[in-house]
Amino acid sequence: MANTMEIARTIIKQIRYADKWALGAYGAHNYVALPETKEYRGGLRFQVSGFHHSGFVMISLNWVDTYVISFLSYEGDVVEQYEDVYCDQLVDILDYIEGKCAV
Repeated sequence: MANTMEIARTIIKQIRYADKWALGAYGAHNYVALPETKEYRGGLRFQVSGFHHSGFVMISLNWVDTYVISFLSYEGDVVEQYEDVYCDQLVDILDYIEGKCAV
């Protein structure tokens, strides 16, 4: 089983593989690896400054190897959430930050 830092790094690599400019376009910074919980194997949280969404993004890997992507306000409230996201859909969903989500 991968540790939580490996999971966070893998998520970043998957995003960069799909679009090497995406994280920069989102203004992504302050990356934090998420701990394992009963619901999730781990994940990644980071802050964004996008055209459509500014706040935080939380990408959690569940136990069936799909992601839950949550867009959070600066106060921590869920603004939008997508479940059952596969790695090849990450950038399409994350484009919500810029107001052009394909889902």
